[in-house]
Amino acid sequence: MKLLHLPKSVFLSLLLAGCMAGPDYHRPEVALPEHYKELPGWEKADPAAQSAKGNWWKEFNDPLLDDLEPLVSVSNQTVRQDYANYQQALAQVEVAHSALFPVVGVSGSASRQRGAASSSPQSVNNAGSVLGNISWAPDLWGQVRRHIQENSATAQASEATLANATLAAQVALASAVIGLRVTDVNIDLLRQTVASYEQYLRVVANQDRAGTVPPSNLVTARTQLENAQSSLIALGVARAQYAHAIAVLAGKNPEDLDIPHSQALPALPSVPAGVPSTLLQRRPDIAAAERQMAAENAAIGVAEAAYYPNISLSATDGFSASPLVGLLNIANHVWSLGADVGETLFDGGERSGEVAAARAAYDAAIANYRGVVLAALQDVENDLSGLHTLARQAQVLDAAVSDATHGARIGFNEYQAGTVDYTTVVVAQTLLLNARQTALNVQGQRLLDTVSLIGDLGGGWSTDQMHDPQKVKMPLR
Repeated sequence: MKLLHLPKSVFLSLLLAGCMAGPDYHRPEVALPEHYKELPGWEKADPAAQSAKGNWWKEFNDPLLDDLEPLVSVSNQTVRQDYANYQQALAQVEVAHSALFPVVGVSGSASRQRGAASSSPQSVNNAGSVLGNISWAPDLWGQVRRHIQENSATAQASEATLANATLAAQVALASAVIGLRVTDVNIDLLRQTVASYEQYLRVVANQDRAGTVPPSNLVTARTQLENAQSSLIALGVARAQYAHAIAVLAGKNPEDLDIPHSQALPALPSVPAGVPSTLLQRRPDIAAAERQMAAENAAIGVAEAAYYPNISLSATDGFSASPLVGLLNIANHVWSLGADVGETLFDGGERSGEVAAARAAYDAAIANYRGVVLAALQDVENDLSGLHTLARQAQVLDAAVSDATHGARIGFNEYQAGTVDYTTVVVAQTLLLNARQTALNVQGQRLLDTVSLIGDLGGGWSTDQMHDPQKVKMPLR
């Protein structure tokens, strides 16, 4: 059965000489600006080589981020789902690749037969066979190879989708941690405010007992304190919700994660924006859209290959004997070779419709790709604009907090001296609290916009990390 031992090169020789139906893939051009519009006035960061790549969250110097962010890629359930989808896509590549090679099989049979008219042992007939068979449909028109290209590009799109889901979950976790830290600092701020209001209430109560101030001052001071206490209690709800979200993003049950109170905000890092063209390599969602284009382009070749004849080859080699004695004798050697050719002459427009549908799907993929690129540019521009504006706002608010602190101190001293009523104190304290909370919110928003910018720039991801689906045989985790 020598046919069963032929090397792969023999089976592929005819294949390699064949043509490839459909157009070869070329990435469509997209118009990209040389620089971001919002970069003028933007303080340039240090060179990218000095900043964290994959572990970008370390730039914020927050121990909670350092502990939980690595868990996202292995424990987050959305990421695990996309990982399973990627493994499925890799398996489909292997299935498509198998069609390039022949199918080899072996069969055996044995029978014992006796005629109905006689019971003589001589009338019993023993027969048997051992046959090896091989069948192959050479990919003369490239349909299988285009199908491999389609599945490979789809697998790479799935891999990029996995990377994008991981990055999105990491950004969401960082945003939740920042929200929690801002809430903790706001809690500290309100605790200080409550302590100050309690001190003011004691002063007003002493004056009320002495009869030196109207009773309304005491009511106003008590109401001011109670409102601050109410706001402080309400922050507990927000903190709990942030903590629950952090736990789920890290793949934990909410009750399994206890996050201690922190008095410090994460550090505000500088992020190098680079140039717009780098987004094509750094954004996994752009890579996924580009790979989907490649898959749809290959699907055109699969559809066009249906116009050409189907050719299949088959061979059988083995032994067959009746009677069974001496089965493997050379005299009982049998073999056969065969070839089938088939061509569809009329299909009512089915093939032309499939080609038209494939081309339309490719055009849609091009539009989607360009739309994703435009959206990416918009995201980065929004981040840069927000960070630029918030940096200027933070400077003004620093001065406002300083002035409000000075004004509140003066107002309370004047009230104790009897030169102003308590309304002046209330207004000054309200201005101070609002200024400090606004400054805190702006600082938190700067952190959130920085996280958003890192995510919109692709984090530390690059298209260089994408694998060749035909070479990935084992799970990546």
